[in-house]
Amino acid sequence: MREQEQQAQLTKMRRLATGLLVLMAVVFVGARLLQPTYGYMSFVGAFAEAAMVGALADWFAVTALFRRPLGLPIPHTAIIPNNKDRIGDSVGNFLEHNFMTPEVLGEELKQVDFAGAAAAWLVLPENSRAVSAQMVSGIPALFRMFEDRDVVSFMQTAITGALKNMKFAPLAAEILSVLMTDRRHQLLFDHFLRLATKSLEQNKPLIRQKIHERSPRWIPKIVDEKFFVNLVDELRSILNEMKEENSEWRNRFELSAQELIEKLRTSPEYEEKISTAVNEILAHPLFRDYADHVWHDARQRLIADATSDNSQAVARLDMAIHTFSEALMQDAVVQEKLNRWIREFATEAISSRREGIADLFRRVIRKWDAETVSRKFELYVGKDLQYIRINGTLVGGLVGLVLHSFSLAL
Repeated sequence: MREQEQQAQLTKMRRLATGLLVLMAVVFVGARLLQPTYGYMSFVGAFAEAAMVGALADWFAVTALFRRPLGLPIPHTAIIPNNKDRIGDSVGNFLEHNFMTPEVLGEELKQVDFAGAAAAWLVLPENSRAVSAQMVSGIPALFRMFEDRDVVSFMQTAITGALKNMKFAPLAAEILSVLMTDRRHQLLFDHFLRLATKSLEQNKPLIRQKIHERSPRWIPKIVDEKFFVNLVDELRSILNEMKEENSEWRNRFELSAQELIEKLRTSPEYEEKISTAVNEILAHPLFRDYADHVWHDARQRLIADATSDNSQAVARLDMAIHTFSEALMQDAVVQEKLNRWIREFATEAISSRREGIADLFRRVIRKWDAETVSRKFELYVGKDLQYIRINGTLVGGLVGLVLHSFSLAL
């Protein structure tokens, strides 16, 4: 459609320039015929004659860019078809060194508010809903891809290889180190103490019963009861002591955790034990059957939801996108940081590949035949070049009029 519009505009301007040439020819003939009767017609004739010369000269110049005028093998014509590869290389070099440099890209992208524009667009309910629906609609296709035997085989091989090369013990050590940095291990210790205290209080009848059942028949029940009371009190006392901030129990737990982290980081024995345990679990038929069952159930649920008119995934994703967009619109600091990151990423991505981009332009030009290149160039600039013919006609006529006046003055 774009090329059709360009062709129509080019044809219109070409007819105008050619019509002006024909008009000057008619005026020239008329002026010559009327000149014996009307002397001033010599000025009109001089104008028309010079205008025809200018029009023909500019027609030749414009035409010679794209083809041979009248099909004649005139040297240095059909310039674009005969030099398309060199022109492609020159334009590619010009783009590479003048448009895709970090300085130019950074300056131009600095004026674009990527984050703000995206947030303003996504905050509209119809847009966020459309994006959410489009993203969720890809879920069935994604699952179909994972059902392909070649893809499944590749994924299994890749995952198995990755697990074989993975060091589980150092990974566990890093996770525990993070927990200890935030003292979350002490929170876990306190949680276990609360569970133990709650369990002790809730199971006192069961403890009393077990003591009576295991106690010899000849021991009086009052002795069993006393033993039970002392046992519970002692356990409660130990648990209360463990809860203290600097208790011996808590310090021992801290030291044990640090020793475990160090062994996980350095001990080959720990690494071997953990890797063996993980591999045995992954290879066990029960684990595989369970994983297959979970995968099949999750896949069916997700596909059913993704294809539903009232998809929960679409609704939740829509809400998340809408909420994020509203928050982003209100936070100028985050917008600026996102814009800076996008500008830096885009500038680096384009400038580092500018040679390849320019080379793509060169390769496309080389693949085009001479006629295609000439036609595309003419469609884009031919309309403007017709103004050269029109201007040449008018300027030529004015120059001829001046020269004629000057010759009469002499």
